[in-house]
Amino acid sequence: MSGLIASQIVVRERAAPSSGAITVAGVALAADPAGAIYWPEQGMLAVADLHLEKGSAFAARGVLLPPYDTAATLARVADLIARYAPRVVVALGDSFHDGRGPARLADTDRAVLKAQQRGRDWIWIAGNHDPDPADNIGGRFLPVFKLGALTFRHEPTAECEGEIAGHLHPVARVAGGGRAISRRCFAVDGKRMVMPAFGAYAGGLNVRDRAFARLFATLTFTAHMLGQRRVYAVGAKRCLPD
Repeated sequence: MSGLIASQIVVRERAAPSSGAITVAGVALAADPAGAIYWPEQGMLAVADLHLEKGSAFAARGVLLPPYDTAATLARVADLIARYAPRVVVALGDSFHDGRGPARLADTDRAVLKAQQRGRDWIWIAGNHDPDPADNIGGRFLPVFKLGALTFRHEPTAECEGEIAGHLHPVARVAGGGRAISRRCFAVDGKRMVMPAFGAYAGGLNVRDRAFARLFATLTFTAHMLGQRRVYAVGAKRCLPD
């Protein structure tokens, strides 16, 4: 089965992107293959771990990366906003790679961000990389956001029922065609979800890592792997460790 999933993931589908249905605490969510979720009932779009200005943070330490990660990430957010026209956007922490990231935003990127916020509620959740509110980036700042049966925060906690979190950057690895394929994924067991990192330069952590074992207790959760046009559900037991 895992080999079949791996083969499907590498196929270039010609259809438009298709969101997969995932239920958390009885709430039906659409998992977008870009790595976001949309809650149709609330008109809410959520993304995690944008890590904007990671390139400039590395450059300040003498590690030169192409300085286009913020523009690329915001362009992907723009695609989602065009697709769903959300009333609310929630960014689940580590939206900036460090606390000085907002000040380093290029004028063009700042203008794009503010244009995306126009006419909708934009919520920045505090992350471990960016715990404090920032000036001149719009939106409102919250440590945690609760809506209905769901609680949105950056770091997963022991309070799992209805929790949507980021922080761990889940990645699933499956075998197929004589090779292994790794993709960002949503890690879900019906009670909680850990979202994939959305940022262009964000890394990943294998879902077989002990950090996920501490959250889900057993390998009964599902890794919803991001394909080019759809999301593929793979049981955690079928995922390969590093």
